[in-house]
Amino acid sequence: MITVMIAQLKGQVVGKNERAITVDVGGVGYRVYSTAEILTKIKLGQALTLHTHLAVREDALELFGFTTKLELDYFHLLLTVPGIGPKSALAVLSLAAPEILQKAIRAQDTDYLTRVSGLGRKSAEKIVLTLKDKLAPGDGENKDSIGLRAEAEALEALEALGYSAVEARAALKQTGESETGAKIKAALKTLAGR
Repeated sequence: MITVMIAQLKGQVVGKNERAITVDVGGVGYRVYSTAEILTKIKLGQALTLHTHLAVREDALELFGFTTKLELDYFHLLLTVPGIGPKSALAVLSLAAPEILQKAIRAQDTDYLTRVSGLGRKSAEKIVLTLKDKLAPGDGENKDSIGLRAEAEALEALEALGYSAVEARAALKQTGESETGAKIKAALKTLAGR
């Protein structure tokens, strides 16, 4: 048995749709599935490097790519959750950034995962139950629960202002703020600029 692993691609984006991009690497075009956030940011003609995972199935070889090693690491972690395959793991990462997943898993807060990321209750419970012992305990676990609360409060405030949960989640995902008020301000700027 031969194991083939494509761990990284470096090339130019020559094609793009709502699920994947095509990266030209030395004259060979690789279709790479990625998160909604990455697909939104990447432009045709752009040079990029992707950290990749090759999923081998009986009837297909599929590449999944991420712009950071952290995203790939969380993709691999999600694959260890029973019932979550590559496409499901990609869908989870499209809804919740690795930092959000880490905070919620460490705090064992399934309510947060269902509310802020939009995951279903059963999926959130499976993720927390499976991964809580796989994450190294963090020094900032108390800080994580405060950050989760701020994120949930900001989401609630944006929804009260008339934004959909999907719009609010996407805007909050782009903020680097930790305090509720600052998160709301940054998200409103993002929403106003669309």
